[in-house]
Amino acid sequence: MDTLETRELRYFMAVAEELHFGRAAERLGMAQPPLSRAIQQLERRLGVSLLKRNRRGVSLTGAGEVLLHEGRAALDATTAAARRTRRAGGTDTPGGPRHRLVLAVKAGASHELLHKLLDAYAAEPEAAEIEVLPSGTCEQEDMLRDGRADVALMHAPFNSLAGFDSEELMTEGQIAILPAGHPLAAHKTLSLADVRDIPDLPLARWSRHGVYPPGPGPEIHDQTQLAQLIALGRTVAVFPDSARAWLWAEHTAVPLTDAPPVVTHIAWPAHSRSVALAGLIRTATRL
Repeated sequence: MDTLETRELRYFMAVAEELHFGRAAERLGMAQPPLSRAIQQLERRLGVSLLKRNRRGVSLTGAGEVLLHEGRAALDATTAAARRTRRAGGTDTPGGPRHRLVLAVKAGASHELLHKLLDAYAAEPEAAEIEVLPSGTCEQEDMLRDGRADVALMHAPFNSLAGFDSEELMTEGQIAILPAGHPLAAHKTLSLADVRDIPDLPLARWSRHGVYPPGPGPEIHDQTQLAQLIALGRTVAVFPDSARAWLWAEHTAVPLTDAPPVVTHIAWPAHSRSVALAGLIRTATRL
């Protein structure tokens, strides 16, 4: 048996992520007994044990770990196909809507580049409608994989470009964004060590794939929250130099001398055959 149904994958993913049949059944909106039978049937069809069950609870076997990883990618692919198909609906009908592309961008980053790209592409004949979708740190990857976005501006080394096609657009340095009245704000330059160990000003923490790194700094959910916390003297943040575009008067940007350069790429799914997307990529590489 070399095929899996998306229903089976959804059932298994719920159990694998919750590691509890009761919570998984509640999440799926179904009773626990049929869920248990469905997982047992899946194990029989595959000929492997996916879960270890004992009085302490549920854990994944080695095969279960593989299916958890592969299953996420498979469900993302089916979700992406549905989302992109809906966006394309009607574009081949006379008088129908223009093709629409969703561009995921990290909020506050590459501001000037994004303006130039949107203006240049809008001037192209037969340009598609562009919906700009702001995201948090590293969310662009997931948005491309599950179809919420067709294309993204991504930033190495923070974003992973694995599995995507991409073109390099811009390289820039990094800055520390501090409260304007802080003593370090008067420095012409700083090092990463300087901003990592400020007793009264802990580094802001952004989630990566839903997980926040350890540390005393505040957990940041969006750019507005971050801007306010910096202005109030509660945190410091490290951003690409292009983030200067959104700074408030209560902020000061200081260049970091030893931070690695940030390379902005335009990235898209490797299997894409979208003519509209190809036109946007051509415009981006001409900037």
